Amino acid sequence: MTPNVPRRAPGFSPGMFPVFLRPWLRRCRVDFNPKTPPPMVTVAVASVVAIVGSLAADAVLVKVGVSIFPKTRGYSHFQFADYSKLTIIGVLIACVGWPIVARISSQPKWLFLRAAIAVTLVLFLPDAAIWYLGQSATAVFVLIWMHVAIAVVTYLSLILLAPVRGRHVRR
Repeated sequence: MTPNVPRRAPGFSPGMFPVFLRPWLRRCRVDFNPKTPPPMVTVAVASVVAIVGSLAADAVLVKVGVSIFPKTRGYSHFQFADYSKLTIIGVLIACVGWPIVARISSQPKWLFLRAAIAVTLVLFLPDAAIWYLGQSATAVFVLIWMHVAIAVVTYLSLILLAPVRGRHVRR
């Protein structure tokens, strides 16, 4: 009977990184001691759900935003062709990131949630910039909520439809 010691991903360990990075890896729970990552089929299904759900959430938020703030009617960033491209690209990047996070951390949901929050906050910067350059504050407010909705829909789609398994990978 083999001991119940989880094995690390082959070729990787926190010890192979520079000393100054190791505390950050520990804080971020990057330990290369993964649980069984989600099958790629479930990641693909979750990705489709995340894209469709995010685009639907965006469309609803645009409708609500225009009804609450009528002056934003016709705003260029509220056009489906404008926001759909960026939404799809962002969601696909997150969907590629989920299986990677699942392979480098023993607590992938914890790490992925914090990464999603950090990325969403960074994505507020272009919104702040266009507001600073003179775009409507109410329109930018709706854009910010669109970013939040995309993050929530994508995160939930991935962790619920493409979950990691409870046991550590045996190699």
